[in-house]
Amino acid sequence: MTTDTAFIRNEFVPAKPAPGRTDGPIVWLRKNLFATPTDAVLTILGILFLLWAIPPLYNFIVGHAVFPGGTVEECRAEGAGACWAYIAARFNFFIYGFYPIDQYWRPNIVFALGAALILPLLVPSAPFKRINAALFFVVFPLVSFYLLNGGVFGLRQVPTEQWGGLMVTLIIALVGIICSIPLGILLALGRQSNLPIIKTLCVMFIELWRAVPLITVLFMASIMLPLFMPTGTNVDKLLRALVGVTLFSSAYLAETVRGGLQALPRGQYEAGASLGLGYWQRTYFIILPQAIKHVIPGIVNNFIALFKDTSLVSIVGIFDLLNTVQAASSDINWASPTQAVTGYVFAGFMFWIFCFAMSRYSLWMERRLDTGHKR
Repeated sequence: MTTDTAFIRNEFVPAKPAPGRTDGPIVWLRKNLFATPTDAVLTILGILFLLWAIPPLYNFIVGHAVFPGGTVEECRAEGAGACWAYIAARFNFFIYGFYPIDQYWRPNIVFALGAALILPLLVPSAPFKRINAALFFVVFPLVSFYLLNGGVFGLRQVPTEQWGGLMVTLIIALVGIICSIPLGILLALGRQSNLPIIKTLCVMFIELWRAVPLITVLFMASIMLPLFMPTGTNVDKLLRALVGVTLFSSAYLAETVRGGLQALPRGQYEAGASLGLGYWQRTYFIILPQAIKHVIPGIVNNFIALFKDTSLVSIVGIFDLLNTVQAASSDINWASPTQAVTGYVFAGFMFWIFCFAMSRYSLWMERRLDTGHKR
């Protein structure tokens, strides 16, 4: 025998308090800045430090600065900030060095061609990748050299001693980065080789260059190397620096790539062999794409370090961006208490722009290639 029972509530349920907010600026502050007493103390100290540091920086860079169009007398006035008028007056020297003024159109064409060719290479969805790569890696270097150096097609010859500024910094960085990539990959593969001779040579090369400071390499390339050359042989100073920077960077890049190769499971190598692929085929199609994807942060870190290390070439008499800033600081026509500091701030900002761009592009590529290994 079954009976149906039912429950009927005779009174209302007491009201509950409204739920707390889960988003908004106050919630974010509580969660990220004031979650614990220690976080609160550190946040307050950080705010106090910013209140102490930002006003003087703002006054120097913007508030009391003398902008383009100002005079040297304004820069010399008591309490004046950064002399941006001086940067504007010497801007061409910072970019081109001692390159003849009436020939500025030649490096400008090189800058424009480089930007037009490298931007499509950085965008994975851009079409005609092979043609673009051939133009950038083969045609562009030749065109750039003959445009900048001259001596052909009626162009006035401009020796590399007159090159300088940001132009030389970009040349050294681009050549060092582009040439060190294939050389570093080959060295990494050679160090992983089962052939004793190849492995020993690669290990000796890598350890030699990693054990020597870059400044020593530059001194050897610029000062000591001519002593070992045949009498009458003269190798361009900029070319010697390019070779030294490339070899130095390739040794560090090789170890970065080797880390990516060692991170791959052995099954990837065996899978390639089971498909009947030869060594170079499975290395090109299977191993390297995965290894390089894993070490993108390390590779870009090497590139950023190389770009900043280009400033060391100033020690051997090459007028890169930093050297032009140092040389211009002795210009008595713009002598002021903030002249040198303004020049170094400008140089630091230029380095920051390129390094920050490489860092952001690296993060974007990491997110795009992060296919994951979820089951």
